[in-house]
Amino acid sequence: MKFRALTAVAALLLAPAAFAGGADDDTLTINGDLDMVTKAAAPDHLSDVLDEVISGWHFRSDETQQLQTDDFENQGMIFVDQAIDQWNTAEGTEGKSCADCHSDPADSMVGVTTTYPKWNEDAGEMRTVQMQVNDCRTNRMGAEAWKYDAGAAVSMEALIASVSRGMPVDVAIDGPAAEYWEAGKDIYYTRYGQLELSCANCHEQNYGNYIRADHLSQGQINGFPTYRLKNAQLNGAHSRFKGCIRDTRAETFSAGSDEFIALELYVKSRGNGLSVEGPSVRN
Repeated sequence: MKFRALTAVAALLLAPAAFAGGADDDTLTINGDLDMVTKAAAPDHLSDVLDEVISGWHFRSDETQQLQTDDFENQGMIFVDQAIDQWNTAEGTEGKSCADCHSDPADSMVGVTTTYPKWNEDAGEMRTVQMQVNDCRTNRMGAEAWKYDAGAAVSMEALIASVSRGMPVDVAIDGPAAEYWEAGKDIYYTRYGQLELSCANCHEQNYGNYIRADHLSQGQINGFPTYRLKNAQLNGAHSRFKGCIRDTRAETFSAGSDEFIALELYVKSRGNGLSVEGPSVRN
């Protein structure tokens, strides 16, 4: 009876409010010349549930949207600048920097974000951008691995994302990735916590509505890492996953866990065709 009552409360919170509305029709152009695809036809694997995939940018206020249109206003770019310094800093027993192997990220990292998470054949595992960076740090630089979704790790991911802005997300979900994609899908549709809510309850069935004061988006992660005005810091996708599951009043998985790697692959694939926006700005 208690769970049923909580579920009923959750349903009321998700009900369309009088001021609720769908995605706006604004267009996102960055720095006056970089046009972003923020709405696209849903990929084939979503054809039974969505006709269109929509960036979370469309569900934010005009003031928040404006911050992302100019790199001087986008607070996330501060962390990108920090990562550029880190890129050029030699570390570890090998005395190497990222630049020693990869030169300028504006050349060597273009397009990388669009395909991650991806299967790494040599390692026999699904890897995220942060995992690949840590592999370089430990095996090529002789440096310590960074903590997942924290500090330098998420800033470096933002730098790598920034040089692919405007390019379409295109993660592979077949071959060795298929098993992980299915696992991520299972998590996406599983109800968690005392509120018995799944990712799909908010971001597939109720996007455009409000839950309390939050305008629900489709939960696309093409804009991650994202600077959130709520906590005034750069946030990785796994940190956002943790927050969502925690909000259902459930025990959550850890950033960098197998569960969140699979979920990242699945959610990223839901945005195939949208432009990479990271670092984006959200509330």
